[in-house]
Amino acid sequence: MVMPINESYNEEAVVQAIAIALDAFYSSLISKDDALNVKKVMKRKNPYLFRAKSMNGAAQIVDAIMAAFVSSSEETIFGNVFFEPIATVAAQGQKALAEGVDIMVERDNTVYAIAVKSGTSVFNADSRKKQEQNFMAVSKLAQQAKKRFVPIVGYGYGKKKPSAKAMPKFYEELAGQDFWTELTGDDQFYIKLIRMMDKLPEKYVEDFDAAYQRAANRLVKEFTIEFCLEDGTIDWEKLVKFNSGN
Repeated sequence: MVMPINESYNEEAVVQAIAIALDAFYSSLISKDDALNVKKVMKRKNPYLFRAKSMNGAAQIVDAIMAAFVSSSEETIFGNVFFEPIATVAAQGQKALAEGVDIMVERDNTVYAIAVKSGTSVFNADSRKKQEQNFMAVSKLAQQAKKRFVPIVGYGYGKKKPSAKAMPKFYEELAGQDFWTELTGDDQFYIKLIRMMDKLPEKYVEDFDAAYQRAANRLVKEFTIEFCLEDGTIDWEKLVKFNSGN
């Protein structure tokens, strides 16, 4: 591992970054809940699966839709708004302007280029190649400035151990404890980060729950109007035609 980028960090600044990130996370989730529309949702869903699972109630289908929507949305949104700004503050770096690089840190005669990812399963072959190309572009700028260049892919959580079969890389991959230690010089920072969240999430729960229930109620109403018969039975043929018909 390269030497830690930082020997210290500003805990107050990290807590402030956490508060801003959580606000962005919940604001985005609530906004997406408020924008849900049953027709747009049902175009992307599998009506045959709902029927195969004997989901015969509008509320039952909406519950499944909402659970899947929140599960997929929250991971994406959280990854986009949480780790990068906190890592920037923890490393005392600057937001990078280069494509595919999130944080730039200059220490002495070294330029650190950091791409921040959420979990460790984000790359396929094409995206990994693109990441390497982005690092190569930034490395040329560092060479022109006659500075040592250290590229890092950092994962906010999880573990990333080098594979004996993997081809050697010119950049480092650090995950979880290793990543946060690299940024801060504190091998317990990854634990302290969860502590520093403290009771900040609780202040958003009530607003999120209210938005969730609004969306669920609205979708049940819309589903009943669009895809149910007069007696309340789901009109499966109409739903399939809407979803899959020419």
